[in-house]
Amino acid sequence: MVLLLATGTFISVWVTDHSLLSNQWSQEWWEKVSTNPAYLASPTVPSNTAGGHTEPHTKPHTKPHPEFQWETLGPYHVAYPRNYVFVLDEPDACSTEKPFLVLIVPVAVKNRVARNTIRRTWGNESLVLGKAVRLFFLLGLPSGKGSEQLQADVEKERKEHHDLLQSNFLDSYRNLTIKTMMMLEWVASRCRNASFAMKIDSDIFLNVHNLVKMLLDPKTPKQNYITGHLARNAVVLRNKNSKWYLPADVYPDPRYPPYVFGMGYVFSTDLPKKLVDVSKRMKPLFLEDVHLGICLKQLGIQPKEPPSPSLFKVYMPGPYNRCHYASIITAIVSNPAKLLRYWEDLHKSNTTC
Repeated sequence: MVLLLATGTFISVWVTDHSLLSNQWSQEWWEKVSTNPAYLASPTVPSNTAGGHTEPHTKPHTKPHPEFQWETLGPYHVAYPRNYVFVLDEPDACSTEKPFLVLIVPVAVKNRVARNTIRRTWGNESLVLGKAVRLFFLLGLPSGKGSEQLQADVEKERKEHHDLLQSNFLDSYRNLTIKTMMMLEWVASRCRNASFAMKIDSDIFLNVHNLVKMLLDPKTPKQNYITGHLARNAVVLRNKNSKWYLPADVYPDPRYPPYVFGMGYVFSTDLPKKLVDVSKRMKPLFLEDVHLGICLKQLGIQPKEPPSPSLFKVYMPGPYNRCHYASIITAIVSNPAKLLRYWEDLHKSNTTC
C-alpha cells in the first residue's frame, strides 16, 4: 500500500510493499508528485555546465531530527534523507548471497548505456579471488518531459536485472548528498553482513581483482575504514564562478577536513550506520564527498591512505596503456565505449604486462 500526503512545504511517502511497482501506480503517483510545488518549487541553482542549464534543488520535505533545528536552507545545503524511502529495492540480496564486497553505483536515471556497459565489464565480476561481489545501481526519481515512460522503463530494467535501487528524491547533481546518504542507509540496513562496500561513479574503470586483493590484505582494517583518492588540506573554493563554490557563511573554515574523492571509495560496513547517525545532527552540504569528510571528522575517524597512491587514480596520463590499467583500482574514463574497449583489452588471454 502507498500513501501520499502533501501538506504545506513537505511531502511524505510511505511504501509498505517494496516489490515491483505497478505501472498504474507509478503514473498516478508521478502525476501528483511531479507537479506538486512543494516537491519541486525550490529555485533553480546554476550548474556552471557548458550548456548553461540549471539543476533543480529540492526543498527539504522531511521532518528534522529532534536534536536539530533547520534554518533556512540555501542552494549549498540539501535535505537530509532520513524520511526518504526506497521505491525500488532488493532487500534480500545480501542476506541470500552474503557478498564479501558490495559495489554501489549512483547513476542518472536516464543513463541506461552506462549501466549496461558496467554490467558487461567490471560489474560482471561476481566471484573474485574466491570472494562474492555484488553490484547495485542507485537512482533517484526522473523529472521533466518523458518521466513517466522513463520510470516505466526503469521498472522493467529492474525486473530484468534485479540490481536497481531507487529512492524517492529528485535525481539531480545538487542532490548527490541525498543519494550518498541513501546509499549508506541501504548498506546499513540491508548489507551489514558484507565485509566491505564501495561507492563508485558510473564513468569509472574499476579493477575488481586489485580491489579485492587490497581488501584481503591482513593489514587492511576491518572497522572504521574508508579509503580512496584522499584529499588533505583541500582549499575551500570562494570563486563564485566555480561549480564547487561555497561562501564563508556556509562553511567558514578555509580548508576542508580530509575526505575521499567521490569518484570511488571503499569502506567497511560498520561505518554507514555511524555516518548516518552523525549526519542527522548536521546540515549537509551539496558537495557529497566533502560532507562525508565532515561527518568522519565529527566521528573522530580519519580516512586511510591506500597502500599505494597510484591505486586510486583520477585520470590516467597519456594514451591508453594496458599495463597501467592492470596495476590500478580506479580511473576515470571519458565514455562507455572506452570503458568497454579498455576492459576487453585488459582481459585478453594472450597478452601480459
